[in-house]
Amino acid sequence: MNRFTAALLFLTLSSLIMSIGCSNEAAGSADAADLVLLNGKIVTVDDKDSEFQAVAVKGDKIVALGSDEEIKKYAGSGTKVVDLEGRLAIPGFNEGHGHFMGIGDAKMMLDLTKPKNWDEIVAMVAEAAKKAKPGEWIVGRGWHQDKWDKVPEPSVEGLPVQDGLSKVSPDNPVILTHASGHGSFVNAKALELAGIDSGTKDPAGGQILRDKDGRATGFLRETAQGLVGRLNTGPANDADREDLARRMADLAFQEVVSNGITTFHDAGSSFATIDFFKKLADEGKMPVRLWVMIRASNDELEKKLADYRMIGYGNNRLTVRAIKVSIDGALGSRGAWMLEPYSDAPSLSGLNLFPIDSVKKTAELAVKDDYQLCIHAIGDRANREVLDIYETAFKAYPDKKDLRWRIEHAQHLNLADIPRFGELGVIASMQGVHCTSDGMWVPDRIGDKRAEEGAYVWQKLMKSGALVTNGTDAPVEDVSPIASYYSTVSRMLKDGSVFYPDQRMSRLEALRSYTINVAKSGFEEKIKGSLEAGKLADIVVLSKDILTVPEKEIPSAEVIYTIVGGKIAYQKQ
Repeated sequence: MNRFTAALLFLTLSSLIMSIGCSNEAAGSADAADLVLLNGKIVTVDDKDSEFQAVAVKGDKIVALGSDEEIKKYAGSGTKVVDLEGRLAIPGFNEGHGHFMGIGDAKMMLDLTKPKNWDEIVAMVAEAAKKAKPGEWIVGRGWHQDKWDKVPEPSVEGLPVQDGLSKVSPDNPVILTHASGHGSFVNAKALELAGIDSGTKDPAGGQILRDKDGRATGFLRETAQGLVGRLNTGPANDADREDLARRMADLAFQEVVSNGITTFHDAGSSFATIDFFKKLADEGKMPVRLWVMIRASNDELEKKLADYRMIGYGNNRLTVRAIKVSIDGALGSRGAWMLEPYSDAPSLSGLNLFPIDSVKKTAELAVKDDYQLCIHAIGDRANREVLDIYETAFKAYPDKKDLRWRIEHAQHLNLADIPRFGELGVIASMQGVHCTSDGMWVPDRIGDKRAEEGAYVWQKLMKSGALVTNGTDAPVEDVSPIASYYSTVSRMLKDGSVFYPDQRMSRLEALRSYTINVAKSGFEEKIKGSLEAGKLADIVVLSKDILTVPEKEIPSAEVIYTIVGGKIAYQKQ
Protein backbone atom coordinates (compact mmCIF):
# COMPACT_ATOMS: atom_id res chain seq x y z
CA MET A 1 0.00 0.00 0.00
CA ASN A 2 1.53 3.36 -1.05
CA ARG A 3 1.36 6.46 1.12
CA PHE A 4 -1.41 8.04 -1.01
CA THR A 5 -3.66 4.98 -0.70
CA ALA A 6 -2.98 4.75 3.05
CA ALA A 7 -3.82 8.42 3.54
CA LEU A 8 -7.07 8.04 1.58
CA LEU A 9 -8.04 4.98 3.63
CA PHE A 10 -7.32 6.89 6.86
CA LEU A 11 -9.53 9.80 5.82
CA THR A 12 -12.34 7.45 4.77
CA LEU A 13 -12.26 5.54 8.09
CA SER A 14 -12.12 8.77 10.08
CA SER A 15 -15.15 10.10 8.25
CA LEU A 16 -17.05 6.86 8.86
CA ILE A 17 -16.19 6.86 12.57
CA MET A 18 -17.36 10.48 12.93
CA SER A 19 -20.60 9.65 11.09
CA ILE A 20 -21.29 6.70 13.41
CA GLY A 21 -20.55 8.84 16.46
CA CYS A 22 -22.95 11.57 15.33
CA SER A 23 -25.77 9.10 14.67
CA ASN A 24 -25.46 7.51 18.12
CA GLU A 25 -25.00 10.73 20.06
CA ALA A 26 -27.24 13.56 18.93
CA ALA A 27 -25.41 16.15 21.09
CA GLY A 28 -25.14 19.40 19.26
CA SER A 29 -27.21 18.18 16.30
CA ALA A 30 -30.56 19.53 15.18
CA ASP A 31 -32.10 16.10 15.85
CA ALA A 32 -31.45 16.12 19.59
CA ALA A 33 -34.59 15.75 21.72
CA ASP A 34 -35.40 18.13 24.54
CA LEU A 35 -36.91 15.38 26.69
CA VAL A 36 -36.55 11.61 26.63
CA LEU A 37 -38.52 9.17 28.80
CA LEU A 38 -36.88 5.75 29.08
CA ASN A 39 -37.56 2.41 30.75
CA GLY A 40 -41.31 2.74 30.96
CA LYS A 41 -44.52 1.19 29.72
CA ILE A 42 -45.80 3.73 27.19
CA VAL A 43 -49.45 3.04 26.40
CA THR A 44 -50.26 5.22 23.41
CA VAL A 45 -54.06 4.77 23.04
CA ASP A 46 -53.54 4.99 19.29
CA ASP A 47 -55.68 3.07 16.79
CA LYS A 48 -53.54 -0.05 17.23
CA ASP A 49 -53.28 0.18 21.03
CA SER A 50 -49.50 0.26 20.59
CA GLU A 51 -47.13 0.01 23.53
CA PHE A 52 -43.51 1.19 23.67
CA GLN A 53 -40.67 1.45 26.15
CA ALA A 54 -39.57 5.03 25.54
CA VAL A 55 -40.56 8.35 23.98
CA ALA A 56 -38.62 11.36 22.66
CA VAL A 57 -39.92 14.93 22.67
CA LYS A 58 -38.65 17.98 20.83
CA GLY A 59 -40.24 21.33 21.48
CA ASP A 60 -43.85 20.65 22.45
CA LYS A 61 -44.33 17.57 20.27
CA ILE A 62 -43.51 13.88 20.31
CA VAL A 63 -40.87 12.98 17.71
CA ALA A 64 -40.45 9.26 18.25
CA LEU A 65 -41.57 6.23 20.26
CA GLY A 66 -39.76 2.92 20.49
CA SER A 67 -37.43 0.79 22.54
CA ASP A 68 -34.89 2.27 24.92
CA GLU A 69 -32.11 1.59 22.42
CA GLU A 70 -34.01 3.29 19.61
CA ILE A 71 -34.91 6.37 21.64
CA LYS A 72 -31.51 6.80 23.29
CA LYS A 73 -30.26 7.91 19.89
CA TYR A 74 -32.30 11.10 20.35
CA ALA A 75 -30.54 12.03 23.59
CA GLY A 76 -27.91 14.75 23.33
CA SER A 77 -25.86 16.67 25.83
CA GLY A 78 -28.74 19.11 26.42
CA THR A 79 -31.51 16.50 26.57
CA LYS A 80 -33.37 15.94 29.84
CA VAL A 81 -33.51 12.16 30.30
CA VAL A 82 -35.99 10.66 32.74
CA ASP A 83 -35.85 7.03 33.88
CA LEU A 84 -39.48 5.96 34.38
CA GLU A 85 -38.32 2.92 36.36
CA GLY A 86 -40.89 0.72 34.64
CA ARG A 87 -43.84 3.00 35.39
CA LEU A 88 -46.91 3.51 33.20
CA ALA A 89 -46.95 6.55 30.92
CA ILE A 90 -50.21 7.43 29.15
CA PRO A 91 -51.66 10.41 27.31
CA GLY A 92 -52.39 13.29 29.67
CA PHE A 93 -55.88 13.06 31.13
CA ASN A 94 -58.43 15.23 29.32
CA GLU A 95 -61.06 16.42 31.81
CA GLY A 96 -64.22 16.18 29.73
CA HIS A 97 -66.48 18.36 31.87
CA GLY A 98 -65.60 20.55 34.83
CA HIS A 99 -65.87 24.10 36.08
CA PHE A 100 -62.38 25.52 36.10
CA MET A 101 -62.78 28.73 38.08
CA GLY A 102 -65.21 26.92 40.36
CA ILE A 103 -62.37 24.66 41.50
CA GLY A 104 -60.38 27.65 42.70
CA ASP A 105 -63.46 29.32 44.16
CA ALA A 106 -64.35 26.19 46.14
CA LYS A 107 -60.91 26.26 47.78
CA MET A 108 -61.60 29.76 49.09
CA MET A 109 -64.78 28.92 51.02
CA LEU A 110 -66.09 26.46 53.61
CA ASP A 111 -65.59 22.89 52.42
CA LEU A 112 -68.90 21.18 53.14
CA THR A 113 -67.97 17.81 51.62
CA LYS A 114 -66.54 16.53 54.92
CA PRO A 115 -69.32 17.12 57.52
CA LYS A 116 -71.36 14.02 58.24
CA ASN A 117 -74.62 15.81 58.97
CA TRP A 118 -76.40 19.17 59.12
CA ASP A 119 -75.42 19.75 62.76
CA GLU A 120 -71.74 19.68 61.84
CA ILE A 121 -72.35 22.19 59.05
CA VAL A 122 -74.14 24.54 61.45
CA ALA A 123 -71.16 24.25 63.81
CA MET A 124 -68.78 25.19 60.96
CA VAL A 125 -70.84 28.26 60.16
CA ALA A 126 -70.93 29.23 63.85
CA GLU A 127 -67.12 29.22 63.93
CA ALA A 128 -66.95 31.25 60.72
CA ALA A 129 -69.45 33.78 62.10
CA LYS A 130 -67.25 34.38 65.17
CA LYS A 131 -64.42 35.50 62.86
CA ALA A 132 -66.51 37.42 60.32
CA LYS A 133 -67.31 41.11 60.39
CA PRO A 134 -71.01 42.04 60.69
CA GLY A 135 -72.60 41.93 57.25
CA GLU A 136 -69.79 39.85 55.74
CA TRP A 137 -70.97 36.94 53.63
CA ILE A 138 -70.26 33.39 54.77
CA VAL A 139 -70.16 30.99 51.84
CA GLY A 140 -69.61 27.26 51.50
CA ARG A 141 -70.14 24.44 49.04
CA GLY A 142 -70.26 20.66 48.87
CA TRP A 143 -73.06 19.39 51.13
CA HIS A 144 -75.36 16.60 49.97
CA GLN A 145 -78.29 15.56 52.14
CA ASP A 146 -78.31 11.98 50.82
CA LYS A 147 -74.76 11.47 52.11
CA TRP A 148 -75.47 12.58 55.70
CA ASP A 149 -75.63 9.98 58.46
CA LYS A 150 -78.97 11.27 59.73
CA VAL A 151 -81.95 13.27 58.52
CA PRO A 152 -82.13 16.80 59.98
CA GLU A 153 -84.90 17.54 62.45
CA PRO A 154 -87.09 19.31 61.54
CA SER A 155 -86.92 18.84 57.78
CA VAL A 156 -88.84 19.26 54.54
CA GLU A 157 -88.09 16.80 51.72
CA GLY A 158 -85.21 15.55 53.87
CA LEU A 159 -83.70 19.05 53.85
CA PRO A 160 -83.19 21.18 56.99
CA VAL A 161 -84.97 24.40 57.89
CA GLN A 162 -83.01 27.58 58.46
CA ASP A 163 -83.72 28.29 62.17
CA GLY A 164 -80.63 26.61 63.63
CA LEU A 165 -78.36 28.12 60.98
CA SER A 166 -79.85 31.58 61.47
CA LYS A 167 -79.39 31.40 65.23
CA VAL A 168 -75.60 31.02 64.94
CA SER A 169 -75.23 33.67 62.21
CA PRO A 170 -77.69 36.49 62.99
CA ASP A 171 -75.49 39.28 61.60
CA ASN A 172 -74.08 37.56 58.53
CA PRO A 173 -75.82 36.44 55.36
CA VAL A 174 -75.01 32.78 54.66
CA ILE A 175 -75.24 30.86 51.40
CA LEU A 176 -74.24 27.18 51.31
CA THR A 177 -74.31 25.60 47.86
CA HIS A 178 -75.30 21.98 47.27
CA ALA A 179 -72.56 19.70 45.92
CA SER A 180 -74.31 19.66 42.54
CA GLY A 181 -74.47 23.44 42.35
CA HIS A 182 -78.20 23.13 41.65
CA GLY A 183 -79.47 24.26 45.04
CA SER A 184 -78.38 26.41 47.96
CA PHE A 185 -79.26 26.77 51.60
CA VAL A 186 -79.42 30.27 53.08
CA ASN A 187 -80.11 31.78 56.50
CA ALA A 188 -82.66 34.33 57.66
CA LYS A 189 -80.30 37.28 57.09
CA ALA A 190 -79.81 36.29 53.43
CA LEU A 191 -83.56 35.81 52.98
CA GLU A 192 -84.15 39.24 54.49
CA LEU A 193 -81.60 40.95 52.22
CA ALA A 194 -83.13 39.25 49.18
CA GLY A 195 -86.65 40.31 50.20
CA ILE A 196 -87.89 36.72 50.24
CA ASP A 197 -91.02 36.28 52.33
CA SER A 198 -94.24 34.32 52.30
CA GLY A 199 -95.50 36.33 49.32
CA THR A 200 -92.45 35.89 47.07
CA LYS A 201 -93.23 33.97 43.91
CA ASP A 202 -91.00 31.20 42.58
CA PRO A 203 -88.88 32.35 39.65
CA ALA A 204 -89.12 30.53 36.32
CA GLY A 205 -87.08 27.33 36.56
CA GLY A 206 -86.68 27.58 40.32
CA GLN A 207 -88.38 26.99 43.65
CA ILE A 208 -88.31 28.51 47.11
CA LEU A 209 -88.88 25.48 49.31
CA ARG A 210 -91.47 26.16 52.01
CA ASP A 211 -92.82 24.37 55.07
CA LYS A 212 -96.48 23.47 55.57
CA ASP A 213 -97.18 27.01 56.79
CA GLY A 214 -95.70 28.61 53.66
CA ARG A 215 -92.55 29.87 55.39
CA ALA A 216 -89.29 29.67 53.41
CA THR A 217 -87.17 26.85 54.79
CA GLY A 218 -83.95 28.37 53.45
CA PHE A 219 -83.47 25.93 50.55
CA LEU A 220 -83.50 27.54 47.11
CA ARG A 221 -83.79 25.13 44.19
CA GLU A 222 -82.16 25.84 40.79
CA THR A 223 -82.76 29.41 39.48
CA ALA A 224 -84.15 30.55 42.84
CA GLN A 225 -80.53 30.62 44.05
CA GLY A 226 -80.07 33.77 42.00
CA LEU A 227 -82.43 35.69 44.28
CA VAL A 228 -79.72 35.59 46.94
CA GLY A 229 -76.59 34.85 44.93
CA ARG A 230 -76.83 38.12 42.99
CA LEU A 231 -76.40 40.05 46.25
CA ASN A 232 -72.95 38.57 46.95
CA THR A 233 -71.16 40.50 44.22
CA GLY A 234 -67.59 40.19 45.53
CA PRO A 235 -64.95 42.96 45.16
CA ALA A 236 -66.19 46.40 44.18
CA ASN A 237 -63.45 47.47 41.76
CA ASP A 238 -61.83 45.94 38.68
CA ALA A 239 -58.35 45.58 40.21
CA ASP A 240 -59.63 43.62 43.20
CA ARG A 241 -61.84 41.47 40.97
CA GLU A 242 -58.89 40.56 38.77
CA ASP A 243 -56.74 39.82 41.81
CA LEU A 244 -59.44 37.46 43.08
CA ALA A 245 -59.73 35.82 39.66
CA ARG A 246 -55.98 35.26 39.52
CA ARG A 247 -55.99 33.61 42.94
CA MET A 248 -58.84 31.34 41.87
CA ALA A 249 -57.07 30.44 38.63
CA ASP A 250 -53.78 29.70 40.40
CA LEU A 251 -55.51 27.38 42.85
CA ALA A 252 -57.36 25.64 40.02
CA PHE A 253 -54.24 25.21 37.89
CA GLN A 254 -52.35 23.69 40.83
CA GLU A 255 -55.16 21.26 41.56
CA VAL A 256 -55.66 20.26 37.94
CA VAL A 257 -52.03 19.73 36.98
CA SER A 258 -51.28 17.74 40.15
CA ASN A 259 -54.04 15.32 39.11
CA GLY A 260 -52.45 14.59 35.74
CA ILE A 261 -54.85 16.69 33.70
CA THR A 262 -53.32 18.33 30.63
CA THR A 263 -56.52 19.55 28.93
CA PHE A 264 -59.59 20.78 30.78
CA HIS A 265 -63.02 21.20 29.16
CA ASP A 266 -64.50 24.15 31.04
CA ALA A 267 -68.26 23.71 31.11
CA GLY A 268 -69.49 27.26 30.93
CA SER A 269 -67.71 30.59 31.29
CA SER A 270 -68.78 34.15 30.53
CA PHE A 271 -67.25 36.32 27.84
CA ALA A 272 -65.52 38.29 30.61
CA THR A 273 -63.92 35.13 31.99
CA ILE A 274 -62.77 34.16 28.50
CA ASP A 275 -61.11 37.60 28.22
CA PHE A 276 -59.31 36.78 31.46
CA PHE A 277 -58.22 33.37 30.15
CA LYS A 278 -56.89 35.02 27.01
CA LYS A 279 -54.83 37.40 29.13
CA LEU A 280 -53.34 34.46 31.05
CA ALA A 281 -52.47 32.75 27.77
CA ASP A 282 -50.79 35.93 26.50
CA GLU A 283 -48.75 36.11 29.71
CA GLY A 284 -47.68 32.48 29.44
CA LYS A 285 -49.46 31.71 32.71
CA MET A 286 -51.67 28.86 31.54
CA PRO A 287 -49.92 25.60 32.52
CA VAL A 288 -52.90 23.50 31.39
CA ARG A 289 -54.81 23.71 28.12
CA LEU A 290 -58.36 25.07 28.44
CA TRP A 291 -61.19 24.15 26.05
CA VAL A 292 -64.02 26.51 26.91
CA MET A 293 -67.79 26.50 26.47
CA ILE A 294 -69.43 29.94 26.49
CA ARG A 295 -72.38 30.45 28.82
CA ALA A 296 -74.35 33.59 27.96
CA SER A 297 -77.79 34.82 26.89
CA ASN A 298 -78.83 34.47 23.28
CA ASP A 299 -78.63 38.25 22.87
CA GLU A 300 -75.00 38.25 24.01
CA LEU A 301 -74.18 35.21 21.91
CA GLU A 302 -75.62 36.81 18.79
CA LYS A 303 -73.46 39.90 19.25
CA LYS A 304 -70.17 38.26 20.25
CA LEU A 305 -69.89 34.68 19.00
CA ALA A 306 -68.12 35.53 15.76
CA ASP A 307 -65.40 37.47 17.59
CA TYR A 308 -64.69 34.89 20.30
CA ARG A 309 -64.15 31.68 18.36
CA MET A 310 -60.55 30.60 19.03
CA ILE A 311 -58.79 27.39 18.04
CA GLY A 312 -55.46 26.67 19.71
CA TYR A 313 -54.83 30.24 20.81
CA GLY A 314 -51.56 30.93 22.65
CA ASN A 315 -49.67 27.90 21.38
CA ASN A 316 -52.61 25.55 21.84
CA ARG A 317 -53.39 26.74 25.36
CA LEU A 318 -56.89 28.14 24.77
CA THR A 319 -59.74 27.00 22.55
CA VAL A 320 -63.22 28.52 22.52
CA ARG A 321 -65.58 26.73 20.16
CA ALA A 322 -68.65 25.63 22.14
CA ILE A 323 -71.78 26.99 23.79
CA LYS A 324 -73.14 25.68 27.10
CA VAL A 325 -76.82 25.60 28.05
CA SER A 326 -78.48 23.93 31.06
CA ILE A 327 -81.93 22.60 30.25
CA ASP A 328 -82.60 21.04 33.66
CA GLY A 329 -81.14 20.66 37.14
CA ALA A 330 -79.61 17.80 39.11
CA LEU A 331 -81.02 14.59 40.52
CA GLY A 332 -79.71 15.27 44.03
CA SER A 333 -81.69 18.49 44.33
CA ARG A 334 -84.67 16.91 42.51
CA GLY A 335 -84.22 19.43 39.74
CA ALA A 336 -83.50 16.86 37.00
CA TRP A 337 -86.40 16.99 34.54
CA MET A 338 -88.09 13.58 34.49
CA LEU A 339 -90.74 11.98 32.28
CA GLU A 340 -92.43 10.61 35.42
CA PRO A 341 -92.48 11.93 39.01
CA TYR A 342 -89.74 11.16 41.50
CA SER A 343 -90.31 7.94 43.38
CA ASP A 344 -89.45 9.59 46.70
CA ALA A 345 -91.32 12.85 45.95
CA PRO A 346 -94.40 12.08 43.80
CA SER A 347 -95.35 15.76 43.56
CA LEU A 348 -92.12 16.62 41.77
CA SER A 349 -90.88 15.88 38.24
CA GLY A 350 -87.94 18.29 38.14
CA LEU A 351 -87.51 21.62 36.40
CA ASN A 352 -86.95 22.96 32.91
CA LEU A 353 -84.39 25.75 33.44
CA PHE A 354 -84.05 27.13 29.93
CA PRO A 355 -87.17 27.43 27.72
CA ILE A 356 -87.23 25.07 24.75
CA ASP A 357 -87.75 27.87 22.22
CA SER A 358 -84.68 29.66 23.60
CA VAL A 359 -82.61 26.48 23.26
CA LYS A 360 -83.75 26.16 19.64
CA LYS A 361 -82.56 29.73 19.04
CA THR A 362 -79.19 28.87 20.63
CA ALA A 363 -78.93 25.89 18.29
CA GLU A 364 -79.43 28.17 15.28
CA LEU A 365 -76.69 30.50 16.54
CA ALA A 366 -74.34 27.57 17.07
CA VAL A 367 -74.81 26.35 13.48
CA LYS A 368 -74.44 29.85 12.04
CA ASP A 369 -71.13 30.59 13.78
CA ASP A 370 -69.72 27.04 13.68
CA TYR A 371 -69.84 26.33 17.41
CA GLN A 372 -70.49 23.05 19.11
CA LEU A 373 -73.58 22.95 21.29
CA CYS A 374 -73.15 21.34 24.72
CA ILE A 375 -76.40 21.03 26.65
CA HIS A 376 -76.60 19.94 30.28
CA ALA A 377 -79.32 17.30 30.56
CA ILE A 378 -79.61 14.89 33.49
CA GLY A 379 -83.24 13.73 33.63
CA ASP A 380 -84.80 11.47 30.99
CA ARG A 381 -87.28 14.19 29.95
CA ALA A 382 -84.42 16.69 29.58
CA ASN A 383 -82.39 14.27 27.46
CA ARG A 384 -85.35 13.53 25.20
CA GLU A 385 -86.02 17.23 24.68
CA VAL A 386 -82.38 17.87 23.79
CA LEU A 387 -82.25 14.94 21.37
CA ASP A 388 -85.41 16.30 19.71
CA ILE A 389 -83.83 19.75 19.38
CA TYR A 390 -80.65 18.28 17.92
CA GLU A 391 -82.52 16.06 15.47
CA THR A 392 -84.56 19.02 14.23
CA ALA A 393 -81.43 21.15 13.80
CA PHE A 394 -79.57 18.40 11.94
CA LYS A 395 -82.48 17.97 9.53
CA ALA A 396 -82.71 21.73 9.01
CA TYR A 397 -79.03 21.95 8.07
CA PRO A 398 -78.28 18.72 6.18
CA ASP A 399 -75.12 20.23 4.67
CA LYS A 400 -73.59 20.61 8.12
CA LYS A 401 -71.78 17.36 8.76
CA ASP A 402 -69.87 16.16 11.83
CA LEU A 403 -71.14 18.84 14.21
CA ARG A 404 -70.21 16.76 17.28
CA TRP A 405 -72.90 18.30 19.48
CA ARG A 406 -72.87 16.98 23.02
CA ILE A 407 -75.16 16.22 25.91
CA GLU A 408 -73.40 17.02 29.15
CA HIS A 409 -74.07 14.33 31.81
CA ALA A 410 -76.69 12.21 29.95
CA GLN A 411 -77.17 10.46 33.28
CA HIS A 412 -80.74 9.20 33.21
CA LEU A 413 -82.17 8.04 29.91
CA ASN A 414 -85.36 6.44 28.72
CA LEU A 415 -84.72 3.14 26.93
CA ALA A 416 -86.25 4.48 23.71
CA ASP A 417 -83.78 7.37 23.59
CA ILE A 418 -80.52 5.46 24.09
CA PRO A 419 -80.18 4.35 20.42
CA ARG A 420 -80.72 7.95 19.27
CA PHE A 421 -77.29 9.01 20.55
CA GLY A 422 -75.57 6.73 18.07
CA GLU A 423 -78.06 7.34 15.27
CA LEU A 424 -77.70 11.13 15.52
CA GLY A 425 -73.98 11.20 16.33
CA VAL A 426 -74.58 12.93 19.67
CA ILE A 427 -71.69 12.72 22.13
CA ALA A 428 -72.48 11.57 25.68
CA SER A 429 -70.20 13.74 27.85
CA MET A 430 -70.43 11.80 31.12
CA GLN A 431 -68.68 11.60 34.49
CA GLY A 432 -67.90 8.13 35.83
CA VAL A 433 -67.56 9.27 39.42
CA HIS A 434 -71.15 10.53 39.47
CA CYS A 435 -72.31 6.93 39.13
CA THR A 436 -70.63 5.73 42.33
CA SER A 437 -71.16 9.00 44.20
CA ASP A 438 -74.90 8.94 43.51
CA GLY A 439 -75.54 5.23 43.16
CA MET A 440 -76.49 4.62 46.79
CA TRP A 441 -79.57 6.84 46.52
CA VAL A 442 -80.47 6.85 42.79
CA PRO A 443 -82.95 3.93 43.14
CA ASP A 444 -84.69 5.86 45.95
CA ARG A 445 -85.12 8.88 43.67
CA ILE A 446 -86.34 7.14 40.51
CA GLY A 447 -86.99 3.50 41.40
CA ASP A 448 -85.09 0.35 40.51
CA LYS A 449 -86.58 -0.06 37.03
CA ARG A 450 -85.66 3.38 35.74
CA ALA A 451 -82.25 3.15 37.43
CA GLU A 452 -81.38 -0.18 35.80
CA GLU A 453 -82.69 0.76 32.37
CA GLY A 454 -81.14 4.18 31.97
CA ALA A 455 -78.79 5.31 34.75
CA TYR A 456 -75.16 5.83 33.64
CA VAL A 457 -75.58 3.30 30.85
CA TRP A 458 -72.10 3.54 29.30
CA GLN A 459 -72.14 0.18 27.54
CA LYS A 460 -75.61 0.71 26.09
CA LEU A 461 -74.56 4.09 24.73
CA MET A 462 -71.32 2.75 23.26
CA LYS A 463 -73.19 -0.11 21.61
CA SER A 464 -75.48 2.48 20.02
CA GLY A 465 -72.38 3.89 18.33
CA ALA A 466 -72.15 6.95 20.56
CA LEU A 467 -68.86 8.45 21.72
CA VAL A 468 -68.75 8.45 25.54
CA THR A 469 -66.33 10.70 27.39
CA ASN A 470 -65.28 11.02 31.02
CA GLY A 471 -64.69 13.71 33.62
CA THR A 472 -65.51 14.79 37.16
CA ASP A 473 -67.75 17.87 36.97
CA ALA A 474 -65.36 19.42 39.50
CA PRO A 475 -65.90 21.01 41.95
CA VAL A 476 -69.08 18.92 42.19
CA GLU A 477 -66.69 15.98 42.65
CA ASP A 478 -62.96 15.95 43.36
CA VAL A 479 -61.04 16.64 40.13
CA SER A 480 -59.34 13.23 40.19
CA PRO A 481 -59.24 11.28 36.93
CA ILE A 482 -57.95 8.25 38.81
CA ALA A 483 -61.00 8.26 41.10
CA SER A 484 -63.37 8.67 38.16
CA TYR A 485 -61.50 6.03 36.15
CA TYR A 486 -61.91 3.62 39.08
CA SER A 487 -65.62 4.38 39.26
CA THR A 488 -65.94 3.73 35.54
CA VAL A 489 -64.31 0.29 35.62
CA SER A 490 -65.70 -0.84 38.98
CA ARG A 491 -69.05 0.94 39.61
CA MET A 492 -68.28 0.04 43.21
CA LEU A 493 -70.44 1.79 45.84
CA LYS A 494 -69.42 2.63 49.38
CA ASP A 495 -71.26 -0.38 50.79
CA GLY A 496 -69.28 -2.75 48.54
CA SER A 497 -72.12 -3.40 46.10
CA VAL A 498 -71.76 -2.78 42.37
CA PHE A 499 -74.18 -0.46 40.58
CA TYR A 500 -75.55 -2.51 37.66
CA PRO A 501 -72.20 -4.12 36.76
CA ASP A 502 -73.09 -4.91 33.14
CA GLN A 503 -72.51 -1.24 32.31
CA ARG A 504 -68.88 -1.17 33.53
CA MET A 505 -66.20 -0.18 31.03
CA SER A 506 -63.10 -2.24 30.46
CA ARG A 507 -59.90 -0.59 31.64
CA LEU A 508 -58.84 0.34 28.12
CA GLU A 509 -62.32 1.66 27.29
CA ALA A 510 -62.17 3.80 30.42
CA LEU A 511 -58.71 5.09 29.48
CA ARG A 512 -59.98 6.01 26.03
CA SER A 513 -62.94 7.81 27.61
CA TYR A 514 -60.46 10.03 29.47
CA THR A 515 -58.02 10.68 26.62
CA ILE A 516 -58.70 10.24 22.91
CA ASN A 517 -62.50 10.31 23.28
CA VAL A 518 -62.43 13.71 24.98
CA ALA A 519 -60.02 14.96 22.30
CA LYS A 520 -62.50 13.79 19.64
CA SER A 521 -65.35 15.48 21.49
CA GLY A 522 -63.55 18.79 20.96
CA PHE A 523 -62.24 18.22 17.38
CA GLU A 524 -58.70 17.84 18.77
CA GLU A 525 -57.88 14.19 18.07
CA LYS A 526 -55.27 15.15 15.46
CA ILE A 527 -53.13 16.96 18.01
CA LYS A 528 -53.79 15.24 21.35
CA GLY A 529 -55.48 12.35 23.15
CA SER A 530 -52.93 9.70 22.13
CA LEU A 531 -49.14 9.44 22.17
CA GLU A 532 -48.01 9.54 18.53
CA ALA A 533 -45.20 11.23 16.64
CA GLY A 534 -46.28 14.72 15.65
CA LYS A 535 -48.84 15.10 18.43
CA LEU A 536 -48.51 17.37 21.44
CA ALA A 537 -46.31 15.89 24.16
CA ASP A 538 -48.99 15.81 26.86
CA ILE A 539 -48.12 12.85 29.07
CA VAL A 540 -48.89 11.62 32.57
CA VAL A 541 -46.78 9.09 34.47
CA LEU A 542 -48.46 7.06 37.23
CA SER A 543 -47.07 5.20 40.23
CA LYS A 544 -49.11 2.10 39.39
CA ASP A 545 -50.25 0.48 36.18
CA ILE A 546 -53.98 1.13 36.36
CA LEU A 547 -54.47 -1.17 33.37
CA THR A 548 -53.17 -4.27 35.15
CA VAL A 549 -53.05 -3.90 38.95
CA PRO A 550 -55.79 -5.54 41.01
CA GLU A 551 -58.91 -3.38 40.76
CA LYS A 552 -58.88 -2.44 44.44
CA GLU A 553 -55.40 -0.90 44.00
CA ILE A 554 -56.43 1.57 41.29
CA PRO A 555 -57.51 4.36 43.70
CA SER A 556 -54.07 4.32 45.36
CA ALA A 557 -52.27 5.13 42.09
CA GLU A 558 -50.59 8.54 42.18
CA VAL A 559 -49.48 11.01 39.56
CA ILE A 560 -45.68 11.09 39.40
CA TYR A 561 -45.24 13.44 36.44
CA THR A 562 -47.58 15.67 34.48
CA ILE A 563 -45.97 16.78 31.22
CA VAL A 564 -47.65 19.49 29.13
CA GLY A 565 -46.13 20.33 25.79
CA GLY A 566 -42.90 18.54 26.63
CA LYS A 567 -42.39 20.47 29.87
CA ILE A 568 -42.72 18.89 33.31
CA ALA A 569 -45.58 20.90 34.80
CA TYR A 570 -45.86 18.75 37.95
CA GLN A 571 -43.57 16.27 39.69
CA LYS A 572 -44.52 14.46 42.86
CA GLN A 573 -42.07 15.25 45.63
